[in-house]
Amino acid sequence: MTSAQQPVPARPTSRDVARAAGVSQATVSLVLGGKWPGRVSETTAQRVRDTAAELGYRPNLAARSLRLGSTRTALLVVPALTNEFFARVYAGAAALAAEHDFGVVLYPSPDGTGPARDPFASARAALDGVIASSMAADALGALHGADLPLVMLDSDPSDTGPAAHVNLDIADGMRQVTDHLLGLGHRRFLHLASAVDTWTFAVRARALHDALGAAGDATVRTVRAPLDVGAGREAAEQALAVAGERPTAIVCDDDILAAGACKAARRLGLRVPDELSVTGFDDLALATALEPELTTVRLPAEQVGERGMEALLAVLDGRPVEPGGLPVDLVVRGSTAPPPAARA
Repeated sequence: MTSAQQPVPARPTSRDVARAAGVSQATVSLVLGGKWPGRVSETTAQRVRDTAAELGYRPNLAARSLRLGSTRTALLVVPALTNEFFARVYAGAAALAAEHDFGVVLYPSPDGTGPARDPFASARAALDGVIASSMAADALGALHGADLPLVMLDSDPSDTGPAAHVNLDIADGMRQVTDHLLGLGHRRFLHLASAVDTWTFAVRARALHDALGAAGDATVRTVRAPLDVGAGREAAEQALAVAGERPTAIVCDDDILAAGACKAARRLGLRVPDELSVTGFDDLALATALEPELTTVRLPAEQVGERGMEALLAVLDGRPVEPGGLPVDLVVRGSTAPPPAARA
């Protein structure tokens, strides 16, 4: 070595992170591998992540992939997996990825929406591409500048930033709901809308208002609520208690809000569907746990994950991405019926 040469700093290891954070290497592995919930406290997990960031530690996913017989990794960015829909999206993506020697690393936003913590000190060194839900788009800030191919799920197709889009025919789903309710005779509607400002919920609102506007004699009022049963119940209860002609149908942006609407109706002494029809969107397991069971729009979550992984593989291979949105279907159950006046 000449006097002009400087030694290359040693790359930090998981042992260095463990020592600095005061935990075992196994704990570091659990935390940085996303397998810590239920095994490590949130405080300890945050300390490990902070220590790894301070040391500039980067998980060696290439070495891990060699051990697993795989050389490529995709990052799936979704809201917290407490939402069944996104757990099914992951299952679909992971199943297809496994057929192509790909691993899928989950990057869930801790609060369901909004920014998540940076999963790796250097995404460029660890990943081959990213698949992201529009509902967790804020989390992509941590990957800014990583120059990775990005496939967006359920997002604005006019956005030219991503390499590809995979969308459901959300507008058609809302049209199916509206046509069903109009066909039953409903003309006074309440839209229990998500308070989350994303493309998918904007499309639902626009499709609903367009369809009701075309009916000519229908009215709709909109109230917003966070995606939570309690918040949905409170918003619906307040809206139904307003003086004047009560809506005969509540169109909800998802099944969770619909569960809240059904609770609101029960508290106000309104029978579903005899006095009030309620619809959801997603067809979660919750839809058939309600009584009466919920009329809702079934979204093929596993296919969304599969199509997202297919799109990423196509982008990486330089192939065209399959065009077109995934179809959705209205599932009519017991929560909808003609309004009281139509049955009189």
